Amino acid sequence: MSKVNILKLLTKKQQHEKFAVVTCYDASFARLVQKAGIDAILVGDSLGMVLQGRDSTLPVTIDDMAYHTACVTRGCDQPLIISDMPFGSYNSAQQCADNAATLMRAGAHMVKIEGGGWLAESITRLNQAGIPVCGHLGLTPQSVNVLGGYRVQGRDNDQAKAILADALSLEAAGAAMLVLECVPRKLAAEITNSLKIPVIGIGAGSNTDAQVLVLHDLLGITEKTARFVRNFADGATSVEDALKRYNTAVADGSFPADEHSFD
Repeated sequence: MSKVNILKLLTKKQQHEKFAVVTCYDASFARLVQKAGIDAILVGDSLGMVLQGRDSTLPVTIDDMAYHTACVTRGCDQPLIISDMPFGSYNSAQQCADNAATLMRAGAHMVKIEGGGWLAESITRLNQAGIPVCGHLGLTPQSVNVLGGYRVQGRDNDQAKAILADALSLEAAGAAMLVLECVPRKLAAEITNSLKIPVIGIGAGSNTDAQVLVLHDLLGITEKTARFVRNFADGATSVEDALKRYNTAVADGSFPADEHSFD
């Protein structure tokens, strides 16, 4: 496996080659992710739930994210490392730039921020500062209190149009990738086909350019998982084997299946 960068993942989209992303929070698992050949790691604010035992991602701080990003970078040198901007860390363009720089200094190759067109100014500013951005639309967990819980987004026509418009706005502002979470598969396919940048799905059907899962979910560690999760540790001989199974299933299109998707 050679060093993965944004251009390599963009080429995969253009050549219709699907790729896998997985969350990771420490050096030991990062080594296994690399050995499994997975192209990208998301150091997710999901660590608030799977590592810290909290009931949401909201309490996670920029210091938490920088610490775990640095841990991951010590365990691997080939996957692209994306680090989440946590809740409250990008309310203004200046705050966003300062906190993103902290994550890049910790070893991230890209930062991910949740939200729509209102982030355009911040994304443009980050690009000018040499910081690549991955957007995140659909179910945005940091906005769970506004959304009224963890619910599928974009099922009605107006909401679907708004998500597509936001996706186009983020791309125009300079976002290099986009995560779509818990949206109907037809909407995800439309957005993926409308954007030049790679689209990473989670609960968004099989027609996105890539898939991402939380490490603890795909290893069967999480006690209660969402519909879009598959336990790749079931029948695997090791953690590395489970990660390889996930990587292969994404690449060959067998994951996600219909039962992991929403209409």
